[in-house]
Amino acid sequence: MKNMLAFASDYMEGAHEEVLQHLMKLNMEHNPGYGTDVYCDRAKEKIKSACECPEAEIFFLVGGTQTNQVAIDTMLESYEGVVAAATGHVSLHEAGAIEYTGHKVLNIPGHDGKIDAKELAKYLETYYADENHEHMVFPGMCYISHPTEYGTLYAKEELKQISEVCHKYDMPLYLDGARLGYGLMSKGTDVTLPVLAKYCDAFYIGGTKVGALFGEALIFTGKKVPKHFLTRVKQHGALLAKGFLLGAQFEALFTDHLYERISSHAVELADYMKKELVKRGCKLYLDSPTNQQFFVVENEKLSEIADKVMYSFWEPADKDHTVIRFATSWATKKEDVEELLKLFE
Repeated sequence: MKNMLAFASDYMEGAHEEVLQHLMKLNMEHNPGYGTDVYCDRAKEKIKSACECPEAEIFFLVGGTQTNQVAIDTMLESYEGVVAAATGHVSLHEAGAIEYTGHKVLNIPGHDGKIDAKELAKYLETYYADENHEHMVFPGMCYISHPTEYGTLYAKEELKQISEVCHKYDMPLYLDGARLGYGLMSKGTDVTLPVLAKYCDAFYIGGTKVGALFGEALIFTGKKVPKHFLTRVKQHGALLAKGFLLGAQFEALFTDHLYERISSHAVELADYMKKELVKRGCKLYLDSPTNQQFFVVENEKLSEIADKVMYSFWEPADKDHTVIRFATSWATKKEDVEELLKLFE
């Protein structure tokens, strides 16, 4: 496998060199546990500054599914569920992690991975118009991802509209940012960290897929942290004793714009790959501006390249074609992309 081209996902390597160097410097230090260390404190201040949200409260967790489960479970009442696109990560690829906590995922249509504010409003209007709604699962929050599972992005205006619908019904808007860096650095986007801090009640900045060994930074804006949150994180088995390892990684990622630089690298290579594969006759499944690129490929061709490149199966297109995903990352090299392109000449 080590000789194959690696485009299956964006978490196939360890960590960016600058992150590892930072970890090596503190390796033999004696730091207090559970996120009470100076590295977590400094990382939080850097993130608050980047978000232009001094009142933000930030917690570091290990992985994406863990972060989604903890955030959603603690923000919901026992009788509430979370509204999400049918294609959302919490709906499909988290093995029922949300339902495991007793909260139902309430699916609404997704459009290339995104939900529509008007459809969300219609869903909520219909729910509350039902005289029997108190016998049903209450929609307690809204989940979106950015980038979505299809590599698509929300525009600032779309986030604003969704946020307005959520606040009309007094439900928080939560954004899954597992690949957030690759969305923030995509060409043409008008969504920034301050925009997310303005329109989302909670969101997380993904590190696992964007240069860290592991780790996500969960951000609550506007004093919206659930009561006794740290205690409830521990109830989930999600409180890392060596929390300083998380803080140090995010301190490195938010020093000298490292998070932005490595995200831009992945997006630029993905855009180059997309344009060159299209020139070679590959059909786009959809047009993603991020590090995830989706193509409709003949099954015969996939058999031909199966032992040369790692890719993600997405879904069957028809009996002769399959939708696959190629993902670049902070670690992708231009020569790897060039080798991939040769497979389609």
